[in-house]
Amino acid sequence: MENDTTTPKYEPNNDRPSSTLSQPSVPYVPIKLEEYETPGFSVKIFLKKVEKSCKCNQRSVLNFFLKLFPAIEWLSHYRIKEYLLGDIISGLLVGIVAIPQSISYALLASQDPIYGLYTNFFCPIIYFAMATSRHVCVGSFGVLCLMIGESVNRQLRLAGYESDGATVMMANATLNGTVFCDKSCYAISVATALAFLVGIYQILLGVFQLGFISVYLSEPLLSGFVTGSSLTIITSQMNLVLGIKIPRHDGVGSLILTWIDIFRYIGKANICDLVTSLVSLAVIVPVKEVNRYYRDKMKAPFPIELLVVIAATLLSYFFDFNSKYKSKICGAIPTGFKQPAVPDLRLLSNLALDAIPIAIIGFAMTVSLAEIFGKKHGYPVRANQEMIAIGMGNLIPAFFSCFATSGALTKTLLKESTGCQTQISSLVSSVVMLLILLWIAPLFYSLQTCILGVVTIVNLRGGLRTFADIPKMWRISKIDTVVWWVTMLSSSLISTELGLLVGVCFALLCIIFRTQRPRATLLGRVNDSEIYEDQFTYKRISSIANIKIFRFDTSLYYANKEYFKSSLFQKTGIQPSLVAKSTTQVSEDVSAPVIDICTLIIDCGAMQFIDSVGLSVLKEIHQDYGKIGVQVLLANCNPATRHLLQASGWLTGMEDSGLLFFHSIHAAVKFAEHDSVIIQYFFWHRDKASAACLL
Repeated sequence: MENDTTTPKYEPNNDRPSSTLSQPSVPYVPIKLEEYETPGFSVKIFLKKVEKSCKCNQRSVLNFFLKLFPAIEWLSHYRIKEYLLGDIISGLLVGIVAIPQSISYALLASQDPIYGLYTNFFCPIIYFAMATSRHVCVGSFGVLCLMIGESVNRQLRLAGYESDGATVMMANATLNGTVFCDKSCYAISVATALAFLVGIYQILLGVFQLGFISVYLSEPLLSGFVTGSSLTIITSQMNLVLGIKIPRHDGVGSLILTWIDIFRYIGKANICDLVTSLVSLAVIVPVKEVNRYYRDKMKAPFPIELLVVIAATLLSYFFDFNSKYKSKICGAIPTGFKQPAVPDLRLLSNLALDAIPIAIIGFAMTVSLAEIFGKKHGYPVRANQEMIAIGMGNLIPAFFSCFATSGALTKTLLKESTGCQTQISSLVSSVVMLLILLWIAPLFYSLQTCILGVVTIVNLRGGLRTFADIPKMWRISKIDTVVWWVTMLSSSLISTELGLLVGVCFALLCIIFRTQRPRATLLGRVNDSEIYEDQFTYKRISSIANIKIFRFDTSLYYANKEYFKSSLFQKTGIQPSLVAKSTTQVSEDVSAPVIDICTLIIDCGAMQFIDSVGLSVLKEIHQDYGKIGVQVLLANCNPATRHLLQASGWLTGMEDSGLLFFHSIHAAVKFAEHDSVIIQYFFWHRDKASAACLL
């Protein structure tokens, strides 16, 4: 039997104390768990559920409208004495801050200033009626306006309009087939059609409960996207700040090409615009920093932007900067409202792809802000309803000459910090915008556009401040930092839309890579406890004689099957195929290979799922190790994995399924130690061949 060709030759450790081998230990008794019966799929039950959900009665209709318009419910419980004052104050302050931002962000979206005022008037009203968040402020958002402006400029070039914003020319394009459009008219036609599409996409996402899509936009990815977009926005505003005309660049490398042109034409900068911009920056930035540092002590931030806009408008008017120094101004801003009009549906096919990233970024920002402040103030937020709310906030205003919006971070923070209690504050902000639209807007005729560029740049400080957090991010997670850098660079150097796509794809590849090559290690016992930890990470972790415990820190599937096997062979020091081959070649002159384990325990606690390929690998491991006399036990399998193994015939020939599926590592170790003691008992009291036969 010593030269048996199917069984390796075992050489026990003669230094082990004989007291531990005197007799076999107490047999292991497996734990039996009784599962609940899970009812299978029944067509009859399914049809009954569908019939119940489709029943139309008075109560179901009422519940539908209460869910669709949450304002109906919370308005009936509105506490006037507790909430009204805070809502009015916060609404007034947000409305005041929104005035210069509405005008500056409209230019960023390649629109006339009046359309920024329209957008920030209509959208909060719709969101007020349909949102579940009490604190989110919706309106023009810098990154979204940048993406809208890029899409609008592409369509302007396709329609034959000149890219120069100062030139107004006629083209053969028509609005709804009747009225000829100049460049401004066509630009808002594109923007409203884009808002219409964005609203439809967001509503569909909410109706079909596809809010889970936002989970693929991780915090580092969104942060990198916002920072990269901020760099692009700052670059696009430099021509306003310096008062120069430079060629427009789009596509890969446009950021670098634009800065090259900025330095090339900087000698032609308008001195009046340059001085005005520098003075405005010197005034606004310090005051904004004071507002930020003392926001907890101040009841309300100082509205420095509005004061600078008013002061600059007065100076420009009385000193006639436009005529004397050729400084560019806003020009005539009409009062009142335009007649509602259906968006130009002929543009939808051209804008279908452009609307997708805008819709995703819009609902991701809105839902994330809603969840943050809902958690902070202890009220529930329904993510799918938030998507419907922001979707309707884009769809309906598209008929009133508005462009797409989303939750705005800076205005939301201002709203929450100044005593906002409900969305009544959004109505107050809309009232402020209404006053501007009806009477005050024409007073901004002499406002220099360089001031609007400064306002836009100053409000991007939050995105640029992220650069200071990179060292901390690197210490916490190097992969997240790389995702941030890839998204930021691609958003700024390639394009905004493609940058987002590149960031998402790269983040998903990182997840795949981490599951494809996860950490694999051997576990040992912590002292004499029932705790088992990584032998290569912690000190004083003792290994167990004749037993190896292998842990694979991710699910087992087709992409990591080879890495699983190679890691297992490396950590255990045994490759069954090579051992079996060398065993068959054993002769009198060549001794059989030495195997120092009797049992291999695979910790499946980190395996959330196992696909068919992974299952085949486990069965292969079980068979190959069994051929060389090493039994394979599985520990910490979840119920889904146990059911999969049972269905695949893993337990064929086993009298007791509990001898292969253990609910803890310690249970598997106890079972293995009992078998190991029996084997060593035969080693000492009979012969090695008998022990091998027992295996």
